[in-house]
Amino acid sequence: MLTYDELKAQPRKLLSLTSLTAEEFDALIEPFDQAWQAERAQAWSEKPRQRKPGGGRKATLKGVEDKLLFILVYFKTYPLQTVQATMFGMSQAQTNEWIHRLTPLLQAALGREQLLPEREPLNLEQTLAECDMLEFLIDGTERRRQRPKDADKQKAYYSGKKRLTP
Repeated sequence: MLTYDELKAQPRKLLSLTSLTAEEFDALIEPFDQAWQAERAQAWSEKPRQRKPGGGRKATLKGVEDKLLFILVYFKTYPLQTVQATMFGMSQAQTNEWIHRLTPLLQAALGREQLLPEREPLNLEQTLAECDMLEFLIDGTERRRQRPKDADKQKAYYSGKKRLTP
């Protein structure tokens, strides 16, 4: 079973499974923990506990570090849920539940750290003003497009290229 305690001693494996170094992972733990605590507080306020704290089955993903590792491995590798379940020692159904439960928490944590991409081009100036050290890339990859059969409509989609390059 994968745990953060095992992987922090193996930086290359941690990097390949999460795309994060140990320092980057550690920096993300605090905002992720805050999102986790907020989610737990909301869940506890909505319905009363059936058991005393500590009752019930023991969690497979014990610490917040293991929860963060679980969701980062999922988004980095996108394995089948059965494979993810095997890596973390749980059932496929539990894996599905954890993925759906932890995804919004990861998004909230990345949002707190201002690590989410800006989706609206209209907000680019504001984003650049907030982060003066920000670097960004524009994906300008040209993709093939099915052109219409009508000759007049084809002209609007003509790029000037005569053939594909190998």
